[in-house]
Amino acid sequence: MEDTGEQAAPPRKRADARRNEQALLEAAAAVFVRSGVQAPVREIAAEAGVGMGTIYRHFPQRADLVIAVYRHQVEACAAAGPALLESAPTPHAALGRWVRLFVEFLVTKHGLAGAMRDDDAGFAALHGYFLDRLVPVCASLLDAAAAAGEIETDVSALNLMHGIGNLCIGADKDPGYDAGRLVDLLVAGLRRSAVG
Repeated sequence: MEDTGEQAAPPRKRADARRNEQALLEAAAAVFVRSGVQAPVREIAAEAGVGMGTIYRHFPQRADLVIAVYRHQVEACAAAGPALLESAPTPHAALGRWVRLFVEFLVTKHGLAGAMRDDDAGFAALHGYFLDRLVPVCASLLDAAAAAGEIETDVSALNLMHGIGNLCIGADKDPGYDAGRLVDLLVAGLRRSAVG
């Protein structure tokens, strides 16, 4: 067989393996929100309806699973922006719904730094990925709401996302702290200041 110098494409996963991986990512995200990233693997397996061996086959280390959940949720947030603009009654409503998804993502993401404490370069690369994927989505939602006259036009996506992130800090340490409610007030305030 002649060597053409081209790399062979990685083998595609079987459909059932892809389904198992998706179920694991969704289950792990739910468990991480409920119990944190240090939740027992058996809790994730039970949530996904798979055996523990299936988890270790897909994700040999806990950090592998945390990173995969992180990327999965970034992609879900990125895809939700355009879908919400099409389905929500107004761009401001779409922005509010997207921000709620973003808050849920931040809650899951909270333990990522701990899970990757020995991999500063890996964490920095994931943070860059997060910004590259989500800042443009947030900006498109803000632009649509501003074009509709619903919010002020001088709010940057990055500043809004920083504000949301700051409101979410510490939510895991105080069960009475409702970051989602505070973020809802922030988004509502964008509109009130424009109308006022």
